[in-house]
Amino acid sequence: MPELPEVEVVRRGLADHVVGRTIERAEFRGTRVARRHLPGPIDLADRLAGNHVEQARRRGKYLWLVLRTPDGSRQGLIAHLGMSGQLLVEAPDVPAEKHLHAVFDFADEGPQLRFVDQRTFGGMALADLTPEGVPEPVAHIAPDPLEEAYDRAAVMRRMKGKDVAVKRALLDQTLVSGVGNIYADEALWRAQVHGERLCSSLTRPTLARVLEHAREVMLEALGQGGTSFDALYVNVNGASGYFDRSLHAYGQEGRPCDRCGTLIRREAFMNRSSFSCPRCQPRPRARRG
Repeated sequence: MPELPEVEVVRRGLADHVVGRTIERAEFRGTRVARRHLPGPIDLADRLAGNHVEQARRRGKYLWLVLRTPDGSRQGLIAHLGMSGQLLVEAPDVPAEKHLHAVFDFADEGPQLRFVDQRTFGGMALADLTPEGVPEPVAHIAPDPLEEAYDRAAVMRRMKGKDVAVKRALLDQTLVSGVGNIYADEALWRAQVHGERLCSSLTRPTLARVLEHAREVMLEALGQGGTSFDALYVNVNGASGYFDRSLHAYGQEGRPCDRCGTLIRREAFMNRSSFSCPRCQPRPRARRG
């Protein structure tokens, strides 16, 4: 699933190419793309016609368009990218993609917005906004490290009180959002902390360092267009990111650590893989009992 930098790249593309335009017509192909909109795809298409796109916003891995309806109210169109969702801005005469699920035409007759999803885990839904402008289904998600509302000290205090693995805490989107498997491994490598160390066992300065490295690595990835391992993640113009060339830990099993030369290891963690340096990030001692 795309993490914060990849979703932010898409958001910026939407801000450049979609914000300020009025939806003339929306078409949803099949039922899966609108399964989170309970009234169904026809209702969703009908409700979107005539809406003006005011903003493209994001919190963590969640992306939405702020729409102003013809009656002046505002709603959020949530775009779940899932594992392979793509939002593409293309001319209307470009042939339809094989896995095209939604098409938006605009009143200015300019480029379309298309939602393409090979694995069909993504989708779209319309939701009411909270007073803070966040769609209600996303309101439980914590602010991410690039938001003004993010409070690193408060997150650090909450982490310190948890008797859970620090990587599990980083992946907890209700604690801090936007960090996924890739950037958690990269942040922990930079902080020289093994992901299975308990939050409660780490010092506050160490936790602060982990969180700051998570922010730094995501900013660096954002500057390189995100991380792409295959053709499924692209920006709105169809271009891939290239931060995968700068990864120090994630996906580097068997390669020398860029800091000490020890071969990077891969371990199972929460039904996924974790990558770390055995020397720079020693495993925590087993707890008795």
